[in-house]
Amino acid sequence: MIARRRLLLGAALLPFAGAGRAGPRPLPTPARVIYPGDKLTDAMLADVTDYAAPPYDVVWDRADLIGKVARRTLLPGRPIVASAVETQRLVTMGTLVSVFYQQDGLSIVTQAQALQNGVAGQVVQARNLESGVVVTGTVQPDGSIRVQGG
Repeated sequence: MIARRRLLLGAALLPFAGAGRAGPRPLPTPARVIYPGDKLTDAMLADVTDYAAPPYDVVWDRADLIGKVARRTLLPGRPIVASAVETQRLVTMGTLVSVFYQQDGLSIVTQAQALQNGVAGQVVQARNLESGVVVTGTVQPDGSIRVQGG
């Protein structure tokens, strides 16, 4: 039982050791201190090849980090776990956003207060400032909210 457990544990660690490669797999880490809210760029990252066993949820692909926003302080040389970064919010709770509705030639645009944070493609709620009605819509790439016709 113990030998089997060791065998399984060893197999689980193979991707971290760079199995099947000439050397260890490069691990992107911060090149400098990155603060919460900073948008990650390629220049902010450095590849490290001499590391101890990183956490299981570490981000291995540099492309998965570029353009993300730090949720907490990231220290140089330390692995970046997936929960430490997020997609940039286009809608922030409590801020004013443009809300638009279009259907059959009818177009309505108004301002509303966002009731949730949101990224592009996410469904969020917002309160119409004039009527107080809560509407649900999809966050657009420009940061506006599109309400679907019913």
